[in-house]
Amino acid sequence: MKSEAFIKSIKSVVHDSGVSGVVKTLEHPSGRKPPQRLVELSDWFRSLSASDRARVEQVIQLGVHSGVFGFLAVLDGVRSIEDGHDKGSLELSYRRGDERDILTDSSQEMLHDIYQSHVYEQVFGSAA
Repeated sequence: MKSEAFIKSIKSVVHDSGVSGVVKTLEHPSGRKPPQRLVELSDWFRSLSASDRARVEQVIQLGVHSGVFGFLAVLDGVRSIEDGHDKGSLELSYRRGDERDILTDSSQEMLHDIYQSHVYEQVFGSAA
């Protein structure tokens, strides 16, 4: 699996399903006795107008984007998870059979940049 295919999968499985999952949970909390805070948020969300619900979904998009983008930046090594001078590095690879693809190869386009190119318009609207 190459970086582009990995990011397409992350967009679908993490980003898009994360956003839709939160919206569905706000619309209909699951479980026999959902946490009180979730019930309160759901009541509030369902009381909103359609345009306000759309705005909340945009805020959810921003939150999911921030988390995924930040995590990918950590994997790429451009956002540090250590203090000090002698920092380690992370390596993400994908294995299938005897094939091994390094997804965090600094000679290739960075994962967070690929992700940004796939979600920018969806999260931030069209570029000015």
